[in-house]
Amino acid sequence: MPTTVAMPALSPTMTEGTLARWLVKEGDSVSAGDVIAEIETDKATMEVEAADEGSVGRLLVAEGTEGVLVNRPIAVLLGEGEDASVLDGFRPEEAAPEPAAPEPEETPAPAPPPPGESSAGRIFASPLARRMAEKAGLDLSAVRGTGPRGRIVKADVEAALAAPAPAPAHAQVRAAPPPPAGGGEVVPHTGMRKAIARRLLDSKRTVPHFYLTADCGFDRLLAVRKELNGRDGADYGLTVNDFVVRAAALALRRTPEANASWSDDGMVRHASVDVSVAVALDAGLITPIVRDADRKGLADISREMKDLAARAREGVLRPEEYEGGTFSVSNLGMFGVREFSAIVNPPQAAILAVGAGESRPVVKDGALAVATVASCTLSCDHRVIDGVLGARLLEAFKGFVEDPVTMLL
Repeated sequence: MPTTVAMPALSPTMTEGTLARWLVKEGDSVSAGDVIAEIETDKATMEVEAADEGSVGRLLVAEGTEGVLVNRPIAVLLGEGEDASVLDGFRPEEAAPEPAAPEPEETPAPAPPPPGESSAGRIFASPLARRMAEKAGLDLSAVRGTGPRGRIVKADVEAALAAPAPAPAHAQVRAAPPPPAGGGEVVPHTGMRKAIARRLLDSKRTVPHFYLTADCGFDRLLAVRKELNGRDGADYGLTVNDFVVRAAALALRRTPEANASWSDDGMVRHASVDVSVAVALDAGLITPIVRDADRKGLADISREMKDLAARAREGVLRPEEYEGGTFSVSNLGMFGVREFSAIVNPPQAAILAVGAGESRPVVKDGALAVATVASCTLSCDHRVIDGVLGARLLEAFKGFVEDPVTMLL
């Protein structure tokens, strides 16, 4: 009997992906474990493996198709001895496996109106169906529900998306938005850019931000860095950012109340200190994670960050390498940015923005002097971190940066 290959969930938060490339064609034989396609998520390109052996009977989704929902059939495999004739009348959506942990449907409201209609402006649909429709730009009022009492459920949305939409007689097909007035072009958004826009908009709209800035002296840090990198046999090249990540991790260990996240049920206190570090890409940015950063030395952090950053730019990071951090660091000092405020990346409760180290006049022991100083700004979710707690976290970070030998202990 033919079996279907479904769009896999390559991360816990993935709801859709882009089928970037098929590595097989119809009629090809495949074995379990063979890579058959490449899928682009909003952060990386991942491979899809065949779970069974057989031959490719039909490719259901064309290369380059965006917004393919998780668990939607993308191909059909034929079993041993089967040929394409067995696909006559075969419905891939009926043979597709159910998700491992589908979202439970809420208890239907009593006596909802007939399918396609609403009462007092309300359309009866499950939360999952609403999210899928919103993401796809689908008007739920035009969807017929097959759930209890005509309620719209996930399968109804998938069926509506799969069905060709009849265009009105007066509709005009437009392949692309018109160019802006005065010339130029409209560059389509990438999946990564859409994800960044959605997440940051949600953060600024739902997270109560506040900001704390401290000027940190970097002279001793730069001297220690130069000494360590100049040692005979040193097989590392420490960067200022490696010290920043280490200092942030140690500061979080000293103030564990700040290594937390907000939830409606209670404060989530994280057992490990996992620092996400912003890495710029051509299409946007990604935040690979240094796990247990407070337990790693500077050389280990340096090697790990170089590897993560390189693979991030190649688009081959695994989801677990960029999802689930407890705190973020964003450093724009290398671009000469003096000071900036970063946006909290939920569910994290804080992010540290590091500006450029520059020569500034300072007062030392009552006398005017020149020192290398960088302005570091901590953005906090006020639901989790109050002003005093944020100040303690930033104070601890400043202490490690200005006395970097303490990071080596």
